[in-house]
Amino acid sequence: MTLTLHKPAPADAPPATTGRRRGPARSGSVVLRVLTYSGLAALAVAVVYPLCWMALSGLKTNGEIFSDPWGLPARPDWGTYADAWHQGVLGYLLNSALVTAASVLAVVLVSAWAAYGLTRLALPCSQPALLLVLGAMMLSPTVALVPLTQLLQALHIYDTYWALIVLYTAFKVPFTTFLVRAYLLGQPVEVEEAALIDGASRWQTFWRVVVPMARPILVSAALLQALFAWNEYAFALVFITDDHLKTLPVGLADMAGRLNSDWPMLFAGLTIAALPMIVIFLVAQRHFVRGLSEGIGK
Repeated sequence: MTLTLHKPAPADAPPATTGRRRGPARSGSVVLRVLTYSGLAALAVAVVYPLCWMALSGLKTNGEIFSDPWGLPARPDWGTYADAWHQGVLGYLLNSALVTAASVLAVVLVSAWAAYGLTRLALPCSQPALLLVLGAMMLSPTVALVPLTQLLQALHIYDTYWALIVLYTAFKVPFTTFLVRAYLLGQPVEVEEAALIDGASRWQTFWRVVVPMARPILVSAALLQALFAWNEYAFALVFITDDHLKTLPVGLADMAGRLNSDWPMLFAGLTIAALPMIVIFLVAQRHFVRGLSEGIGK
């Protein structure tokens, strides 16, 4: 008779698993994956379909919009987009582009430099300054319309591009500073110290070391500011009265009143107004997601 000795398993060894026990786990992960993809697909349809419907409505006639609002245009009329372009959308687009670009540049530069000072410099008033930044984030812009009107008139910039640029910058610098500061807190300081030891000044360290390291969060901040400035309506309505200086939201509202019932041209104008932001977000979406995830998560 032959005796077979089995080596006892160690006390901390994981229990043996069989193929039968993996079946429910695998099926559960597959179901979870299917549900996740289905939810993402439904969300994508909910976001993309209204944009496609708006673009297609610009190719229809008034009769088709009311008789068959969900159908495709029988004979796409691309001339509607050209008519909307010449009805004033071009001017509104240029005004919005100028105000948006200037405010984005100002917000990113001021916020990045302020965040660098709050995180890297031993300032005696850094904590009160941080509390001031947090307090400014709680201020609602609409409650200050009357005093802001008086202030802009006193500065002689009312009804100019500068009125919107200054206000868009002032009301978004606190949030952007807080965002960039949170990102810089997680970045290594040794690289900056090495640059200072090599003889670089604070200004050179900021531009050649800190700014490249903080590129994802700066891109995210720029996109958020661009989206805000491009779609802002209240300030553009109150502080701009000249028709030649109106931005897209106010200009399209005025165009809707002028066109009365020409819905295809209005939809064409809305589509033209939405395209720049869509293209910018598609191009910079990788930096946008990375910057927000690393900045807000700290």
